[in-house]
Amino acid sequence: MSTSLPITIPVKGSKFATFLLKLLGWRLIVPGLPGTHGILAAYPHTSNLDFFLCMIAKSACGIKANFLAKDSLFKIPVVGWWLSYLGGSPVIRNSPQGYVKNIAQNMAQASYFWLAITPEGTRIKTLGWRSGFYHIALETNYPVGFVYLDYGKKTIGLTSFFKMTGDEEIDFARIREIYEGKLGFYPENMSPITLWSPQKDKNSVN
Repeated sequence: MSTSLPITIPVKGSKFATFLLKLLGWRLIVPGLPGTHGILAAYPHTSNLDFFLCMIAKSACGIKANFLAKDSLFKIPVVGWWLSYLGGSPVIRNSPQGYVKNIAQNMAQASYFWLAITPEGTRIKTLGWRSGFYHIALETNYPVGFVYLDYGKKTIGLTSFFKMTGDEEIDFARIREIYEGKLGFYPENMSPITLWSPQKDKNSVN
């Protein structure tokens, strides 16, 4: 398999956030980014703790990234403001051109845009990853970086970036290799690393 894309933009963030992560017993491995645009896929996502750890890590490494959330959340007073402040963007699924093309257009129009996504879409175990991040990556041809939260070794990392080929079998074989041995807070709730459409099967695996 080919190597990850080279890092061209080093990152440096908050010393306080770095200290806080160390105080909590976590190690952070994020050398930088391979460019100004891309997608960050975060896995595994099995606990509410994941979001808060990622926010601390985001501040510690200095990476600016937007993330997607249900548009209804942004209509809630205070909550919507807080999500926007953190870099949240609402998913507009009824966009005339489709939300994937809408996101791709917004990314292309910005001078800098990294979009963070949790492909599982839920903390509950499902039959696989939702395809949104994959379609956005193919539509934009931007690289995907793979964030991992390994509770087994208490490590948060972002060291592998590559562009999707469109060959699902090849792409997901690489992704599985990156996440091999990395454990979520609830390992039994980790979804298999393969594409899955909840529209085809509405039943989650419990």
